[in-house]
Amino acid sequence: MKRNLKIIIALAVILIATLGIIIGISNSQKQSEKISIITTNFPAYDFARAVAGDKADVKMLLKPGAEMHDFEPTPSDIIDIEKSALFIYTGGESDEWVEDILSSTNVNKSLKMMDAVELVEEEAVEGMEAEEEEEEGEEPEYDEHVWTTPKNAKKIIAKIKDELIAISPENKDSFEQNTTNYSNRLDELDSEFKEIINSAKRKTIVFGDRFPLRYFAEEYGLEYYAAFPGCSEQTEASSATIAFLVNKVKSENIPVVFKIEMSNNKIAQTIADETGAKVLTFNSIHNISAEDFESGITYIDLMEGNLITLEEALR
Repeated sequence: MKRNLKIIIALAVILIATLGIIIGISNSQKQSEKISIITTNFPAYDFARAVAGDKADVKMLLKPGAEMHDFEPTPSDIIDIEKSALFIYTGGESDEWVEDILSSTNVNKSLKMMDAVELVEEEAVEGMEAEEEEEEGEEPEYDEHVWTTPKNAKKIIAKIKDELIAISPENKDSFEQNTTNYSNRLDELDSEFKEIINSAKRKTIVFGDRFPLRYFAEEYGLEYYAAFPGCSEQTEASSATIAFLVNKVKSENIPVVFKIEMSNNKIAQTIADETGAKVLTFNSIHNISAEDFESGITYIDLMEGNLITLEEALR
């Protein structure tokens, strides 16, 4: 995969030279010009458009409906990144290709969302299909789904605001007001989640799926059980894992088994069939469907949906 990416990057550079494309955008863009922002996934895209408002053109590289962990950039994607005033990406295992881009091409400004928050490590909880153990001396693998709590989202949009002010200081007031408005709504979401969880009958959630919500569980004091860690490439769980999750649902009378968006639903449905629990979707917001993208759905909209499903699961 890395070799293929290096070939793609080399082709992109050649293409740029051949077409005579001028790389780079001046940070002193005129007020009448819109800032070009390139983002890798939906959270970055939605946060950027919320902060920038009508002062920027924001593009998401990940196609709506596509799996984030399988993304590879095209030559035209690399050209767009180089031409942008700001490139926003997550970091972590899914964005390994970004480091090659940043080290071998001229990118004006970049923002790594994982740098904006306090990171937590991936973990394997009881019953989970664990990934390969780290070798001695190997750096720990951090959960890259940093946007999954309103508090982290606030930290990320604050960083985006700072980058945009540096690029376009004449629009400082607009960026600050947009950030304040968005932060206030995130504070409301945080309070709503706390109210639901603090008054809930239970504090345990079960995912018949990957679990890309470690930050969420840590923030709100939830105990969780799941088939796989958040960035796992596995799709088939062992009979032992399924049996464990079935027993957990039965023994604690858990009414809901979660799956995440764009999941094949097989494991969650198997658990539900064995226990009588209901299958609901908890949206990790790594991407959205083409239909939702066209309708203009937002991070806030999706988190409000999570409020409803979480309340039902904790009854």
